[in-house]
Amino acid sequence: YSKRNKLEEEEYRGNKFREWGCNVKGNNDMLSITQPQIIQGIYRAYLEEGGSNMIGTNTFSSTTIAMADYSMEDYAYELNYQGAKLAREVCDEVTAKDPTKPRFVVGAIGPTNRTGSISPSVEDPSARNVTFDELVDTYFEQIVGLMDGGADILMVETIFDTLNAKAALYAIGEYLEFSGL
Repeated sequence: YSKRNKLEEEEYRGNKFREWGCNVKGNNDMLSITQPQIIQGIYRAYLEEGGSNMIGTNTFSSTTIAMADYSMEDYAYELNYQGAKLAREVCDEVTAKDPTKPRFVVGAIGPTNRTGSISPSVEDPSARNVTFDELVDTYFEQIVGLMDGGADILMVETIFDTLNAKAALYAIGEYLEFSGL
């Protein structure tokens, strides 16, 4: 979308976040709420032009931890729900054109901007700015939003800290147990 849709701050904000208290340009995940037609256009292009059978949701940074950079922690569930819902709608639309080739929504669970196993302080190697339980909670909320929005698959991706990845996988297990899947 970056080549076809050069967005400015106001376009990132849309109507919903018009009066938001900090800059949000660069928060691509919020475009699922403020510019859904752009996100659906990207999904559609991958499925129709690229021939993909699966589409990853626009939720790479949609955790309460990552959204804290934009003071948008309270929108984590909605970002995940909307990202998956938009992908679900496009997958269903494209699948309806050719039911012999089903399309699937892959809920993207990306890294946070905090690591569970690495100290943020050179002076104190034991210091941590996030706990395992906080990581599990943020990933669990993300997973609930993705699944409620229609994700078929959950994908833990691009997490460079193994403890964060373990927390994401643990949260998936908790969700599966909680939901009975």
